[in-house]
Amino acid sequence: MSDVIEQAVSALSAKMNGGFDGSVKFVIEGEGAIMVDSDGVRQGDEDAECTMTADAETFQAILEGDLNPTAAFMSGKLTVDGDMGTAMKLGTVLS
Repeated sequence: MSDVIEQAVSALSAKMNGGFDGSVKFVIEGEGAIMVDSDGVRQGDEDAECTMTADAETFQAILEGDLNPTAAFMSGKLTVDGDMGTAMKLGTVLS
């Protein structure tokens, strides 16, 4: 597991406070993928209701609270494929 993925799994786990009602895959370009679902947060590249893709810098800024997920999406730094409602639910957790 890359350092970026390992740090992202740890940071997301701390923000989640338990499971998530849905399934989201974060694809961090050049690093790998992270799954968030009712089982928690882990490295993985499985099917999900929603896939969010960003570069490592954007993803880190979102996790640190320096970049709002909605602003990242609107500016094209974050792409969302799949169920937008699930993406928005997770976005409120990350904000």
